[in-house]
Amino acid sequence: MRVNENDFFRQGTVRICRHLDIEKAMFLCLEYLEPIMPADMMYLELYERDLGTMRGVAMATPEGGTKLNELVPMPPEVKTFIEEILKDYEESGGPDEVFIVNRPEGQPISRVMLEHLGRQGSSHMLLHLVIDDRALGTLVLLANGRDRYTKQHARLLSLLKEPFSIAMSNTLQHREVLKLKDMLVDDNRYLQQELLRLSGDDIVGADFGLKGVMEMVRQVAPLDSPVLLLGETGVGKDVIANAIHYSSPRREHPFIAVNSGAIPENLLDSELFGHEKGAFTGAIAQKRGRFERADKGTIFLDEIGELPPQAQVRMLRVLENKEVERVGGSKPIHVDTRVIAATHRNLPEMVKTGLFREDLWFRLNVFPILIPPLRARKADIPALVHHFVQRKARELKLAERPALAPGAIDQLVAYHWPGNVRELENVVERALILNRNGPLSFAFHDSAGQEDFQGLSEAASRDEETLLLDHAVRSHIQKVLKMTRGKIHGPGGAAELMGVNPSTLRNRMNKLAIPYGRGK
Repeated sequence: MRVNENDFFRQGTVRICRHLDIEKAMFLCLEYLEPIMPADMMYLELYERDLGTMRGVAMATPEGGTKLNELVPMPPEVKTFIEEILKDYEESGGPDEVFIVNRPEGQPISRVMLEHLGRQGSSHMLLHLVIDDRALGTLVLLANGRDRYTKQHARLLSLLKEPFSIAMSNTLQHREVLKLKDMLVDDNRYLQQELLRLSGDDIVGADFGLKGVMEMVRQVAPLDSPVLLLGETGVGKDVIANAIHYSSPRREHPFIAVNSGAIPENLLDSELFGHEKGAFTGAIAQKRGRFERADKGTIFLDEIGELPPQAQVRMLRVLENKEVERVGGSKPIHVDTRVIAATHRNLPEMVKTGLFREDLWFRLNVFPILIPPLRARKADIPALVHHFVQRKARELKLAERPALAPGAIDQLVAYHWPGNVRELENVVERALILNRNGPLSFAFHDSAGQEDFQGLSEAASRDEETLLLDHAVRSHIQKVLKMTRGKIHGPGGAAELMGVNPSTLRNRMNKLAIPYGRGK
């Protein structure tokens, strides 16, 4: 069959370059070759010098292409023979001619590979692929039976050396990128698990002051609905956002936290939605925004009330259409991202004054969760103190966890905690720094010593105790205990005076962190 070589090169190159997956390109090329020359199978192999084995990269038959990653061990004498061939190829740039093997019995490499493929006795042609003086591998074209190939067949196949070499190089680089990507995903998953383990996967107070909050978390976590976390600064909105994400089906995907108030207004759009190269001065490369990075995961937008009007408009589009548009771009990008927002500000009031868009407020306020301040859940303070002492002692590399001084918890419970859990954490860390060996005392409030801690706490909490039932009960129990000099059980005990079971009274004292036997 007479073939125009220019047309053959063009048609073959088009098929080889049509797919990044080289097994698909090989299948298309095999289909084209079959009417022109014997072609029952095409096989691509790479010699692994470090392992001394031949690696199958891809193969194609009339039924289709197959991606391979199989190792074929080579006998010692064959490995020596291959090394000599590779050395000659790299020094000379590799031969342009195709090797014809119509009787493979006398060829050691062919004999091993054909036996592995189950095609003993097949004729085949070998096209060695080289790029930048580096041997990449060998393309093998097989035909059933002996004496099937001629010099004309070899001449035609040699025309495809350069396209196949480029395709092989691209395939190896592409597979290396995919390998690195898988490694990065695995490392990221491991890092997320380690961060969760170090921060603690149990919420302190989940069974007491935050019990209602955690019940709402369990209800909404399996869904994709937006969540709005409300509460004062320092109550732990970020902890609850973490709990929602890691209790959801999205737990294996990214959790991206953004402090909306900490990003300069002129950079906010770029940070949230990304930008194209050249979109503004300094945009030297394309950049994905936080929403794109959180695709299939969760984005936590802290201080959502700080968003400027322009960013609020774009945020609304993300929530409505699940699309972002990079700064300087014109093509919408679909994102599958769950939104958890948080604020300590009064958003309804901001809506009335025009500082926050009403339609955005309605979109965010699907499932609001109000996190109570620490002063409203003082029963959590003993557990929180234990947690922070343990964690901060580890961070400060203390050999042992210091004990608490007598009455230390009472001082903490009596304080009104305007800075909430964050302030308590700072107070515990300060105590550990000042007294690393213990016992820990919290008879101070600020490092400047401007106020006496106990006096400040009593003055600040006096009005609040009349408003909160737990505080009123605690105050009453302490007064009765003072009258009975700490006696709880028996005649004249606090339980008898209050008309309750002693066990009930002890349980209530535990819940309210009231110590025993202190001569109250």
